[in-house]
Amino acid sequence: MSILEKLACHQNRRDEVPNQELARELVETQNREGLREIAENLWNKDKNVRADCIKVLYEAGYLAPELIAAYTGDFLKLTKSRNNRLVWGGMIALSTVAALKADELFPHVREIEQVMDAGSVITRDCGVRILVQIAAQDEAYRREIFPYLLSHLATCRPKDVAQHSEKSLPAVDGQNQAEFIALLEKRSVDLSKSELARVRKVIKTASKGD
Repeated sequence: MSILEKLACHQNRRDEVPNQELARELVETQNREGLREIAENLWNKDKNVRADCIKVLYEAGYLAPELIAAYTGDFLKLTKSRNNRLVWGGMIALSTVAALKADELFPHVREIEQVMDAGSVITRDCGVRILVQIAAQDEAYRREIFPYLLSHLATCRPKDVAQHSEKSLPAVDGQNQAEFIALLEKRSVDLSKSELARVRKVIKTASKGD
C-alpha cells in the first residue's frame, strides 16, 4: 500500500485524524522513506493531496522535527504559494524545524517577515516562533531579527501581545532586554486584566536576563 492511500482525502475523510495517525506512525517507525514520499507529494496536482501532505509533515514535525528538517527548502517554497492553506501549513512546518535549521533559514528572514505581514493569524503566530527560534541560536541573528520582533509587538493586536511576547523570550538577551521591557510596558495599557498578568510575568522573566 502506498503511503498516500492513508491520507484523509484518499479515505474520503474530511477530518484530520487519518493524517495525524499517519504522522504518528511515520515517526514511531522512523519511516524516512515514507516521509520522503509525503514530501514529494507537496507538489501533487491534487490540491487535497497537497494539503494532507503538509498536515502530515508538520504533525510529524511536532513529534520529531529532525525527521522533517531535510524538507526546509520545500516548506519555504510553500510560503510563496497562492493557496493559503499551503502557506500557513508551510509556516507551521518551518516553526517546528527553525531551531535545527537556523543557519539555513537566516538568509530568508526578510521573506518570512513579508509572509507574516501579508498572512493570516496562524501565519503570523508561526512567523513569530520561526524568527525567535532563529534569533535564539546566534547573537548576530538576534541583532538582525529583534528589531522586527519589537516592531511586530508594537503593532500587533492587543490580544496577541501576551502570546507573542511569551514566544519572544528565547530571543531576549542583555542587549535587547531593556527595549523589550519598555515596549511591553507601553503596550500594557491596551491589555485586559488577564493579558496584563501574563505580560507582567514575561517582564519579570525578561528582567532576570543578563
